[in-house]
Amino acid sequence: MTAQKRSEPLQEIPISLAAFSEERLDVEGINGLKDIHSLVPSLTIEPFPINNGTLRVFIRGIGISDAQITQDPPVGVYLDGVYIARSTGAAMDVADLERIEVLRGPQGTLYGRNTTGGAINLITSRPSTEKFSVKQKLSTGSRNLFSSKTSINVPITDSLAVKFGALFAQQDGYVDNTGPGGDFGGSDLNGYRIDLRWNATDSLSVDYAYDRSEIDYYNNHYQHIRPRTPVAGSQADLINAQPSSVYATNFQDELATVTPFQGSYTEIEGHALTISHDFDTLQVKYIGSYRQLFDESYADLGGGRGLSAGQDAHGINNQSKSVFRLDTSPYCGQAARLVAGPGQCTPLVKPIVDQQQWSHELQLSGELFEQRLKYILGAYYFYEEAVEDNGPLHHQLSGPANLGVPNFEEAFGQVPILGGVISDLLNTGTSIRAVNFLSQRYDIENEAMALYGQLTWTPPLWQDRLHFTLGLRHSEDQRQAIKNQQDITIIETAAVPIDVTAALCSDGTASCREFNNLSASQDFSNDAISMIAAADIAESSTLYIKMVEAYKSGGFNTRDPQRDGKQGEASDGIDYGFGYAEGFAPEYVTSYELGFKTELFRHRLRVNADVFFSDYQDMQLNFILAGTVADTKVTNAGEAEMWGFESDITYLFNRDLMLMFSYAYLNTEVTKATDINGADASDQFVFFSAPENSFSFAADYTVLARDWGRVSLNLGWNYLDERNGGSRSDNIKNTELRAYDLLNARLTLSDVPLSGGNMGIAIWAKNILDEEYEVSAIDNLPEADRSVIWGEPASYGIDLYYRF
Repeated sequence: MTAQKRSEPLQEIPISLAAFSEERLDVEGINGLKDIHSLVPSLTIEPFPINNGTLRVFIRGIGISDAQITQDPPVGVYLDGVYIARSTGAAMDVADLERIEVLRGPQGTLYGRNTTGGAINLITSRPSTEKFSVKQKLSTGSRNLFSSKTSINVPITDSLAVKFGALFAQQDGYVDNTGPGGDFGGSDLNGYRIDLRWNATDSLSVDYAYDRSEIDYYNNHYQHIRPRTPVAGSQADLINAQPSSVYATNFQDELATVTPFQGSYTEIEGHALTISHDFDTLQVKYIGSYRQLFDESYADLGGGRGLSAGQDAHGINNQSKSVFRLDTSPYCGQAARLVAGPGQCTPLVKPIVDQQQWSHELQLSGELFEQRLKYILGAYYFYEEAVEDNGPLHHQLSGPANLGVPNFEEAFGQVPILGGVISDLLNTGTSIRAVNFLSQRYDIENEAMALYGQLTWTPPLWQDRLHFTLGLRHSEDQRQAIKNQQDITIIETAAVPIDVTAALCSDGTASCREFNNLSASQDFSNDAISMIAAADIAESSTLYIKMVEAYKSGGFNTRDPQRDGKQGEASDGIDYGFGYAEGFAPEYVTSYELGFKTELFRHRLRVNADVFFSDYQDMQLNFILAGTVADTKVTNAGEAEMWGFESDITYLFNRDLMLMFSYAYLNTEVTKATDINGADASDQFVFFSAPENSFSFAADYTVLARDWGRVSLNLGWNYLDERNGGSRSDNIKNTELRAYDLLNARLTLSDVPLSGGNMGIAIWAKNILDEEYEVSAIDNLPEADRSVIWGEPASYGIDLYYRF
């Protein structure tokens, strides 16, 4: 294990840690980060609602609900020691994984900023100079699944080896689109990786890696559970979306879009260089990297009913008065005249994220005083620049104006000309159409630096059974961001389109929804400490107690509707006293953990368990403003705390049967938060995605073992308790995600001798009982108070592999 940035046995690491070896990854069918979502208690992984190429990762209820380039996730993801800054693209599969490590709880000293929830290490298999080897795996299964994973290791000389890895995978989605365009949820991935290892001397090694992945995919579609209850003055209720929407409390295997459903695309590329030199009592290691991400993602949040006969999606010939749309496809109705010009349509826009990052890390590690003092010292530098481009001005939302919504006439009655038009239309019952257009661009530039160190001292006491660890880290963080946004709402009447943006602004001017090169910057610094005391209380048994600090950097909320705190009321009618320009401050946590690791009965039983308590200060909470489609606020809510229990048990019942059980209990509470008037608001906030109970059970049984092969059966049962799908207590009933359990199975014939190597075949099934479960829920769509993305239904497949 490398959880403490040096190789150590799992049982000697005083950290709550879940690890998957290469063999375990094969048994569980794990190719990348997204595949472990139900296997590690305390860990939840969800797709971002409008981008399947982005993951929301939570450990112990700590994660980020929104994916913005101006906000950092609080769970650090590392690929071979390289920090992956953006959760966009984190859904990628890696061609040849050797190990995955999940470090639960804050990791503030060795891993630094943005690990208040924990860290995940993805470790790939490195080249070997010992022998030529080939691994090939082919898979086929449900929904036209086909994948091919190839790994070829080639020794070039006694000191030089190269490894080639390639991955191709495609699968259809599990919801059909009966409207125009592609189906929902399908993907097509191509990736490859080249690793080079040079053992220059007995003590000097150089590793270089290049990886590239391309993913073509179609996003999922939210399925609507309950129609929306109109709210007076709500932006979301200006549109009458319900007649165009499909509602059902159970999973629907088909929906329909109005406009052609477009594909999305993600491209990831990275270079990494690791140089390691061993001296007598010292190892010097350098890790340098450059990574680039490009992502364009198209989403449709419409009603799902599609078009009926005689309707025109684009507004041509004025036949689309009853059509509801929530997408970024072209719009050609009357409103387009004011935006694109006479006779023109607004363009198709796929929001783009283009990000580049550079990092450098220097580590010094070793042992002194007859191995009584183990140490690691490090210096770290990170630089990032990125653009999120959702322009030019394009269609976002349109549909028949909801004249029956409370205060509709009052909202627009003060606008010249429009007030009279609305009154006439209300009296005659004529239908009119509301259209919203949007353009956004955000530019960021971030820089971070840190110095850190960790010392472990084993004093000459009690037969060298005591170990004391002290860790320190000093961090500097600089963040800059520029926001450009234009937001226009137009009413289409029978005669003329009218710009009503000003009527939706608290100050009565259209400029409240416009941001022109609004820049913001913040500088942070932090000093974190960790202390661990461990005792080897018996052979193969360790007891430890740990205190650790960590922080998550502050940032800016691109979806904040206010420029700054001087603007007045936000779009929900509340004056929060801050806006985009002020941003939000860092989040801090101090965590305490008592853990126990032991192996009993001649190492046949392994029990690792811990209890923990975490105290959060200035906790960052992200929430949607009531009555809006996409306006949010991020606030440092105040104080929060959690405590819990985790256990991982492995029992070798006999030589043929191994049982594995992991359980986590989590109790969370926001204990202190104040509103703009200084009143207590702690009961208004909750933890996002923090299930109280979760467990994973697996059984590996060797049915028979012969010279010609081995037959084994693996059964897995994973349970996740109900959890909140939002950060505000007033929307729990609409965003809560129900508890569910999944049953998986795999029957494998392996180690069959063939042409100097061995082959195997496995038949597998996931979600055997076809459980209907929700992975995401939102309550802010114009058509529904509750909409969900359902998890993957039952799927089946066959793996065929050969190793030489």
